[in-house]
Amino acid sequence: MTRRLRILASAAEEAIEAAAFYEAEHQGLGAEFDSALNAVPGRAGRRGAKRFVLRRFPYDIVVLEHPDELLVVAIAHQRRRPGYWRRRLGG
Repeated sequence: MTRRLRILASAAEEAIEAAAFYEAEHQGLGAEFDSALNAVPGRAGRRGAKRFVLRRFPYDIVVLEHPDELLVVAIAHQRRRPGYWRRRLGG
């Protein structure tokens, strides 16, 4: 079953900010961060929030799985503001 991918604006902004930070640190590193985000495999499974850990960068992609869509809730740094994204889950 193919599900639609939707990204919250706040999660997209987090990705943009992180990529810009890495690019400022070293040319090309921002593109590597972006590639790492895009390489995370989509997984089917039970409903609820899941965290996909990036291997090279200290970030998680927080995803809510619904029957018809995958909702990216946050691109969360693993050591900054733990759990802040939970308020985005609603209900």
